[in-house]
Amino acid sequence: MLRNVGSNWVLIVLTVALSYVTTPFIVDTLGRDGYGTWTLVTAITGYISLVALGVPMALVRYLAQHISGKDWDKANQTIGTCAGLYLMLCAAAFVVGTGLGIAFMAYDIPASYRGDAYVAFGLMVVYVSLSFVGLIPEGIMFANHDFVPRNLVRVGTLLLRFGLTIGVLSVHPSLSFLAAIQLIGLSFDYLVSWTIIRVRYPAIRLDLRLFNWATLRQVLSFSLFVLLMAAGGRLSFETDALVIGALIGVSAIPFYSIANSLVVYLMDFIIGIAAVVSPMTTALSTEQRVDELREMFLKWSKAALSVTIAAGLFLIVLGPRFIGWWISAEYEGPSGAVLQVLMASCFVFLPARGVALPVLMGLGKPRIPTIAFLAAGLLNLIMSALLARPFGLVGVAVGTAIPNVLFAILIVVLACRELNVTLVEYGRYVIPRAALGTLPTLGVLLWFKAGLNVTTVTGLVAAGIVMMVVFALTWILFVYRDDPYVDVRSPLARLWSRA
Repeated sequence: MLRNVGSNWVLIVLTVALSYVTTPFIVDTLGRDGYGTWTLVTAITGYISLVALGVPMALVRYLAQHISGKDWDKANQTIGTCAGLYLMLCAAAFVVGTGLGIAFMAYDIPASYRGDAYVAFGLMVVYVSLSFVGLIPEGIMFANHDFVPRNLVRVGTLLLRFGLTIGVLSVHPSLSFLAAIQLIGLSFDYLVSWTIIRVRYPAIRLDLRLFNWATLRQVLSFSLFVLLMAAGGRLSFETDALVIGALIGVSAIPFYSIANSLVVYLMDFIIGIAAVVSPMTTALSTEQRVDELREMFLKWSKAALSVTIAAGLFLIVLGPRFIGWWISAEYEGPSGAVLQVLMASCFVFLPARGVALPVLMGLGKPRIPTIAFLAAGLLNLIMSALLARPFGLVGVAVGTAIPNVLFAILIVVLACRELNVTLVEYGRYVIPRAALGTLPTLGVLLWFKAGLNVTTVTGLVAAGIVMMVVFALTWILFVYRDDPYVDVRSPLARLWSRA
């Protein structure tokens, strides 16, 4: 499992690294209004992905179940059924995209970008719609717990898009060209992924003649909950740009989206755990390996919290100054304040999102989490809209943070109940040592900020390196010392004795 999670993390680190180059580049080439318009395009067209009805997660869940039982006929029937459904959903997505296009035209887009923005919007509708079919090979690989080959393909796609973005926008800065690059990347990803599947999984095949109505009903019975959960997630993390564009102005969107992007990168890192936890939960549950399932839940919840602490402390203390260096000095104040609010809520939200939620989904218990996530998303929309004008971007961030914390607490309680893990047992293992372990790391960061007043990239890098050394030593010598599941100190001691 660590190998698969590690490959996800490598992909996410590369994604973040490339984004650190492309984001300021796009802001510079398109301008603040252009970048705000592009963010608005991607935020609105992103809602088309809800037409997928949660089929991707349902495909992974049922395929993992069939593959664990070596039932290849049933696995192929599920693939054929989902493929047929995806084609229908693709057509529906174009219709939904047309309606969203009308809503997009209602926004006050700067005149110099308006025509280009409309073309880009149309291309993004095509991209999101076709991406449904592109999810089939990913589902097959994830169900086989074969994350490394899949992530290698995604790395190739990232590098292709990165090269095209830098090369094309340097010559011709354009929203529509930026949208076209997404389509090229999707085509590359799909063709290479299917080539790998044909070589690695000879028993797996895509045949629309295997479409089965009974299987379709089974898939939809699960995917409906995933759809509502996806809607909640989009309301929580993708609606803020729409609220800001409508109530504050398109030019204010970049200040929020830059900060939010750092949080989303960290969330993607944690979801790298979730992508492995969900199918693994299904497999362990099917094989009735209950003790291993409980151990996985506790072990990876603590790991998710540890990762969140490592990145989160840096973002809260020095994140605003990093943004000021990364984008420009004018972003440090407004974007930094948003980042601190959002990141504070992530200490509670991300461990639940990364482990507790996928455990519940893998167990086939989506009802309450789905309703809760949708309710949190709606509460976020309402609170952000109410707080936007009186408190500005910080108000929008608060409107996002509070519902996420409430949702996370509920999800952890539900997961503990399903696995017969008491809240005392969960809290005692996951929280106290990690919370105390933050103190040395936090002290180092505050010293760099207040004592040394670091503002340059050299100072920020030095602070990050020293922080990670202190964090690693604290986690090895204290947080994970004599851990019942992951004692990282014992292997190091053996290595030291051999030396």
